[in-house]
Amino acid sequence: MRVAAHWKDYELLDASGGERLERWGEVLLIRPDPQILWDTPKTHPGWKRAHARYLRSNTGGGQWEQRRPLPPSWSIRYGELTFQVKPMGFKHTGLFPEQAVNWDWMGERIQKAGRPVKVLNLFAYTGGATLACAAAGAAVCHVDASKGMVAWGRENAAASGLSDKPVRWLVDDCVKFLNREIRRGNRYDAIVMDPPSYGRGPGGEIWKLEEQVYPLIELCAKVLSEAPLFLLLNSYTTGLSPSVMEYMLASVLLPQFGGRTSSDEIGLPVKQNGLVLPCGGTAIFHGK
Repeated sequence: MRVAAHWKDYELLDASGGERLERWGEVLLIRPDPQILWDTPKTHPGWKRAHARYLRSNTGGGQWEQRRPLPPSWSIRYGELTFQVKPMGFKHTGLFPEQAVNWDWMGERIQKAGRPVKVLNLFAYTGGATLACAAAGAAVCHVDASKGMVAWGRENAAASGLSDKPVRWLVDDCVKFLNREIRRGNRYDAIVMDPPSYGRGPGGEIWKLEEQVYPLIELCAKVLSEAPLFLLLNSYTTGLSPSVMEYMLASVLLPQFGGRTSSDEIGLPVKQNGLVLPCGGTAIFHGK
Protein backbone atom coordinates (compact mmCIF):
# COMPACT_ATOMS: atom_id res chain seq x y z
CA MET A 1 0.00 0.00 0.00
CA ARG A 2 1.17 3.53 -0.83
CA VAL A 3 0.73 5.72 2.25
CA ALA A 4 0.22 9.48 2.55
CA ALA A 5 2.56 9.85 5.51
CA HIS A 6 3.89 13.41 5.16
CA TRP A 7 0.96 15.49 6.42
CA LYS A 8 1.46 17.97 9.27
CA ASP A 9 -1.93 19.74 9.25
CA TYR A 10 -3.95 16.52 8.95
CA GLU A 11 -3.89 13.36 11.09
CA LEU A 12 -6.02 10.24 11.24
CA LEU A 13 -5.89 10.01 15.01
CA ASP A 14 -7.92 6.83 15.45
CA ALA A 15 -10.27 4.50 13.58
CA SER A 16 -12.81 2.16 15.17
CA GLY A 17 -16.41 1.05 14.98
CA GLY A 18 -17.00 2.33 11.46
CA GLU A 19 -15.70 5.82 12.21
CA ARG A 20 -12.59 7.96 11.73
CA LEU A 21 -11.32 10.47 14.29
CA GLU A 22 -9.41 13.11 12.31
CA ARG A 23 -7.52 16.31 13.00
CA TRP A 24 -7.90 18.95 10.29
CA GLY A 25 -5.61 21.71 11.50
CA GLU A 26 -6.99 22.51 14.96
CA VAL A 27 -10.41 21.00 14.24
CA LEU A 28 -11.36 17.45 15.24
CA LEU A 29 -13.98 15.66 13.16
CA ILE A 30 -15.59 12.21 13.41
CA ARG A 31 -16.70 10.76 10.07
CA PRO A 32 -18.11 7.35 9.07
CA ASP A 33 -15.99 4.97 6.98
CA PRO A 34 -17.28 1.63 5.66
CA GLN A 35 -13.77 0.14 5.60
CA ILE A 36 -13.41 0.36 9.40
CA LEU A 37 -14.93 -3.00 10.31
CA TRP A 38 -12.97 -3.48 13.55
CA ASP A 39 -14.28 -2.30 16.92
CA THR A 40 -11.35 -1.47 19.17
CA PRO A 41 -11.70 0.65 22.36
CA LYS A 42 -12.08 4.37 21.61
CA THR A 43 -9.59 5.49 24.24
CA HIS A 44 -8.14 8.48 22.36
CA PRO A 45 -9.31 11.67 24.12
CA GLY A 46 -10.22 13.22 20.79
CA TRP A 47 -13.35 11.08 20.56
CA LYS A 48 -14.82 13.16 23.40
CA ARG A 49 -13.37 16.49 22.24
CA ALA A 50 -14.41 16.42 18.57
CA HIS A 51 -15.93 19.61 17.19
CA ALA A 52 -18.43 17.72 15.01
CA ARG A 53 -19.56 14.23 14.08
CA TYR A 54 -21.28 13.16 10.87
CA LEU A 55 -24.29 10.96 11.56
CA ARG A 56 -25.67 8.80 8.77
CA SER A 57 -29.42 8.59 8.27
CA ASN A 58 -31.20 5.25 7.91
CA THR A 59 -32.92 6.67 4.83
CA GLY A 60 -29.70 7.81 3.16
CA GLY A 61 -27.45 10.82 3.54
CA GLY A 62 -27.00 12.26 7.00
CA GLN A 63 -26.06 15.40 8.87
CA TRP A 64 -23.34 16.97 10.96
CA GLU A 65 -23.83 17.05 14.72
CA GLN A 66 -21.89 20.04 16.06
CA ARG A 67 -20.45 19.51 19.53
CA ARG A 68 -18.11 22.49 19.90
CA PRO A 69 -17.89 25.86 18.10
CA LEU A 70 -16.83 25.17 14.52
CA PRO A 71 -15.66 27.70 11.91
CA PRO A 72 -17.61 27.71 8.62
CA SER A 73 -14.32 26.97 6.81
CA TRP A 74 -10.61 26.99 7.56
CA SER A 75 -7.22 26.42 5.88
CA ILE A 76 -4.81 23.52 6.06
CA ARG A 77 -1.46 23.20 4.34
CA TYR A 78 0.39 20.39 2.62
CA GLY A 79 3.92 21.48 1.79
CA GLU A 80 3.55 24.65 -0.27
CA LEU A 81 -0.13 24.00 -1.02
CA THR A 82 -3.02 25.55 0.94
CA PHE A 83 -6.57 24.20 0.93
CA GLN A 84 -9.84 25.52 2.27
CA VAL A 85 -11.86 22.80 4.00
CA LYS A 86 -15.31 22.74 5.59
CA PRO A 87 -17.96 20.22 6.65
CA MET A 88 -20.11 19.36 3.63
CA GLY A 89 -22.96 17.02 2.80
CA PHE A 90 -22.32 13.28 2.57
CA LYS A 91 -19.53 13.57 5.22
CA HIS A 92 -17.05 15.32 2.90
CA THR A 93 -14.70 18.20 3.69
CA GLY A 94 -13.58 19.22 0.18
CA LEU A 95 -10.30 17.29 0.33
CA PHE A 96 -9.16 13.67 0.24
CA PRO A 97 -5.90 13.67 2.27
CA GLU A 98 -4.82 10.21 1.09
CA GLN A 99 -4.37 11.69 -2.38
CA ALA A 100 -1.25 13.49 -1.14
CA VAL A 101 0.75 10.36 -1.98
CA ASN A 102 -0.31 10.82 -5.61
CA TRP A 103 0.32 14.59 -5.56
CA ASP A 104 3.91 13.89 -4.49
CA TRP A 105 4.40 11.23 -7.17
CA MET A 106 2.98 13.40 -9.98
CA GLY A 107 4.99 16.43 -8.92
CA GLU A 108 8.21 14.42 -8.96
CA ARG A 109 7.49 12.94 -12.39
CA ILE A 110 6.74 16.38 -13.85
CA GLN A 111 9.87 17.95 -12.37
CA LYS A 112 12.07 15.13 -13.66
CA ALA A 113 10.54 15.12 -17.15
CA GLY A 114 12.95 17.78 -18.41
CA ARG A 115 10.37 19.15 -20.84
CA PRO A 116 7.13 21.16 -20.82
CA VAL A 117 4.24 19.03 -19.56
CA LYS A 118 0.53 19.53 -20.25
CA VAL A 119 -1.74 17.85 -17.71
CA LEU A 120 -5.46 17.13 -18.01
CA ASN A 121 -7.21 16.76 -14.64
CA LEU A 122 -10.66 15.20 -15.10
CA PHE A 123 -13.34 15.10 -12.37
CA ALA A 124 -10.95 17.53 -10.75
CA TYR A 125 -13.02 18.43 -7.65
CA THR A 126 -11.37 21.19 -5.56
CA GLY A 127 -8.04 20.95 -7.34
CA GLY A 128 -5.59 19.01 -5.18
CA ALA A 129 -3.96 17.33 -8.18
CA THR A 130 -4.24 20.52 -10.25
CA LEU A 131 -2.31 22.50 -7.65
CA ALA A 132 0.33 19.80 -7.20
CA CYS A 133 0.97 19.60 -10.95
CA ALA A 134 0.97 23.37 -11.42
CA ALA A 135 3.39 23.84 -8.53
CA ALA A 136 5.70 21.30 -10.20
CA GLY A 137 5.75 23.38 -13.39
CA ALA A 138 3.04 21.83 -15.56
CA ALA A 139 0.35 23.60 -17.55
CA VAL A 140 -2.96 22.16 -16.33
CA CYS A 141 -6.48 21.89 -17.73
CA HIS A 142 -8.85 21.45 -14.76
CA VAL A 143 -12.28 20.03 -15.68
CA ASP A 144 -15.24 19.39 -13.39
CA ALA A 145 -18.99 19.48 -13.99
CA SER A 146 -19.64 21.39 -10.75
CA LYS A 147 -19.34 25.17 -10.97
CA GLY A 148 -18.94 25.35 -7.20
CA MET A 149 -16.07 22.86 -7.14
CA VAL A 150 -14.21 24.70 -9.90
CA ALA A 151 -14.62 27.99 -8.00
CA TRP A 152 -13.32 26.27 -4.87
CA GLY A 153 -10.30 25.04 -6.83
CA ARG A 154 -9.56 28.59 -7.94
CA GLU A 155 -9.71 29.72 -4.32
CA ASN A 156 -7.26 26.99 -3.31
CA ALA A 157 -4.92 28.06 -6.11
CA ALA A 158 -5.04 31.67 -4.92
CA ALA A 159 -4.41 30.61 -1.31
CA SER A 160 -1.41 28.57 -2.52
CA GLY A 161 0.07 31.49 -4.47
CA LEU A 162 -0.53 29.71 -7.78
CA SER A 163 -3.02 32.10 -9.44
CA ASP A 164 -0.43 33.12 -12.03
CA LYS A 165 0.28 29.54 -13.12
CA PRO A 166 -1.02 28.29 -16.52
CA VAL A 167 -4.24 26.61 -15.37
CA ARG A 168 -7.46 26.51 -17.38
CA TRP A 169 -10.50 26.21 -15.08
CA LEU A 170 -13.39 24.62 -16.99
CA VAL A 171 -16.93 23.73 -15.90
CA ASP A 172 -17.84 20.89 -18.23
CA ASP A 173 -18.97 17.28 -18.50
CA CYS A 174 -15.72 15.30 -18.66
CA VAL A 175 -16.82 12.77 -21.29
CA LYS A 176 -18.23 15.46 -23.57
CA PHE A 177 -15.07 17.51 -23.08
CA LEU A 178 -12.88 14.55 -24.07
CA ASN A 179 -14.89 13.99 -27.24
CA ARG A 180 -14.50 17.66 -28.22
CA GLU A 181 -10.75 17.56 -27.50
CA ILE A 182 -10.43 14.51 -29.75
CA ARG A 183 -12.17 16.37 -32.58
CA ARG A 184 -10.04 19.48 -31.98
CA GLY A 185 -6.83 17.47 -32.01
CA ASN A 186 -5.69 18.71 -28.58
CA ARG A 187 -3.21 16.47 -26.78
CA TYR A 188 -1.89 16.10 -23.22
CA ASP A 189 1.28 14.62 -21.80
CA ALA A 190 -0.39 13.41 -18.61
CA ILE A 191 -3.92 12.71 -17.39
CA VAL A 192 -5.19 12.32 -13.85
CA MET A 193 -8.77 11.45 -13.05
CA ASP A 194 -10.88 10.60 -10.04
CA PRO A 195 -14.27 9.68 -11.53
CA PRO A 196 -17.27 9.25 -9.20
CA SER A 197 -18.47 5.78 -8.31
CA TYR A 198 -22.07 6.71 -9.04
CA GLY A 199 -23.93 9.76 -10.22
CA ARG A 200 -26.21 11.33 -12.78
CA GLY A 201 -25.19 13.20 -15.90
CA PRO A 202 -26.54 16.58 -17.00
CA GLY A 203 -29.41 14.87 -18.84
CA GLY A 204 -30.32 12.63 -15.92
CA GLU A 205 -28.42 9.63 -17.30
CA ILE A 206 -27.03 7.25 -14.66
CA TRP A 207 -23.25 6.99 -14.26
CA LYS A 208 -21.77 3.78 -12.82
CA LEU A 209 -17.99 3.72 -12.80
CA GLU A 210 -17.74 -0.04 -13.35
CA GLU A 211 -19.64 0.38 -16.62
CA GLN A 212 -18.05 3.64 -17.78
CA VAL A 213 -14.39 3.39 -16.82
CA TYR A 214 -13.16 1.30 -19.77
CA PRO A 215 -14.74 3.57 -22.44
CA LEU A 216 -13.36 6.51 -20.46
CA ILE A 217 -9.82 5.11 -20.66
CA GLU A 218 -10.27 4.57 -24.41
CA LEU A 219 -11.24 8.24 -24.83
CA CYS A 220 -8.26 9.35 -22.75
CA ALA A 221 -5.90 7.35 -24.97
CA LYS A 222 -7.01 9.49 -27.91
CA VAL A 223 -5.96 12.76 -26.25
CA LEU A 224 -2.54 11.59 -25.01
CA SER A 225 0.52 12.98 -26.74
CA GLU A 226 2.89 10.78 -28.73
CA ALA A 227 5.22 10.41 -25.72
CA PRO A 228 2.93 10.52 -22.68
CA LEU A 229 4.35 10.87 -19.19
CA PHE A 230 1.59 9.17 -17.20
CA LEU A 231 -2.10 8.46 -16.76
CA LEU A 232 -3.25 8.13 -13.16
CA LEU A 233 -6.69 6.68 -12.37
CA ASN A 234 -8.23 6.78 -8.88
CA SER A 235 -11.25 4.86 -7.61
CA TYR A 236 -13.15 4.68 -4.34
CA THR A 237 -15.48 2.00 -5.69
CA THR A 238 -15.09 -1.09 -3.51
CA GLY A 239 -16.10 -3.40 -6.36
CA LEU A 240 -13.37 -2.08 -8.66
CA SER A 241 -9.98 -3.32 -7.50
CA PRO A 242 -6.68 -1.57 -8.31
CA SER A 243 -5.57 -4.65 -10.24
CA VAL A 244 -8.63 -4.55 -12.50
CA MET A 245 -8.02 -0.85 -13.19
CA GLU A 246 -4.41 -1.67 -14.03
CA TYR A 247 -5.46 -4.43 -16.45
CA MET A 248 -7.71 -1.96 -18.25
CA LEU A 249 -4.95 0.66 -18.52
CA ALA A 250 -2.52 -1.97 -19.77
CA SER A 251 -4.87 -3.36 -22.40
CA VAL A 252 -5.64 0.07 -23.85
CA LEU A 253 -2.37 1.98 -23.48
CA LEU A 254 0.57 -0.43 -23.63
CA PRO A 255 -0.04 -1.62 -27.22
CA GLN A 256 -0.07 2.00 -28.40
CA PHE A 257 2.53 3.69 -26.18
CA GLY A 258 4.66 0.98 -24.58
CA GLY A 259 5.77 1.77 -21.04
CA ARG A 260 4.39 -0.10 -18.05
CA THR A 261 1.56 -0.07 -15.52
CA SER A 262 1.26 -0.39 -11.75
CA SER A 263 -1.51 -0.39 -9.16
CA ASP A 264 -2.00 -0.39 -5.42
CA GLU A 265 -4.24 0.71 -2.61
CA ILE A 266 -3.56 4.12 -1.12
CA GLY A 267 -4.02 4.79 2.57
CA LEU A 268 -3.59 6.90 5.68
CA PRO A 269 -1.58 5.98 8.79
CA VAL A 270 -3.64 5.66 11.98
CA LYS A 271 -1.75 7.39 14.78
CA GLN A 272 -3.39 5.54 17.68
CA ASN A 273 -2.52 1.98 16.68
CA GLY A 274 0.00 2.10 13.83
CA LEU A 275 -2.41 0.59 11.29
CA VAL A 276 -2.88 1.96 7.78
CA LEU A 277 -6.45 2.61 6.69
CA PRO A 278 -7.14 1.70 3.03
CA CYS A 279 -8.69 4.66 1.22
CA GLY A 280 -9.30 3.51 -2.31
CA GLY A 281 -7.00 2.47 -5.11
CA THR A 282 -4.85 3.96 -7.85
CA ALA A 283 -3.72 2.48 -11.15
CA ILE A 284 -0.96 4.22 -13.11
CA PHE A 285 0.30 4.05 -16.67
CA HIS A 286 3.97 5.03 -16.75
CA GLY A 287 5.17 6.33 -20.10
CA LYS A 288 8.64 5.57 -21.37
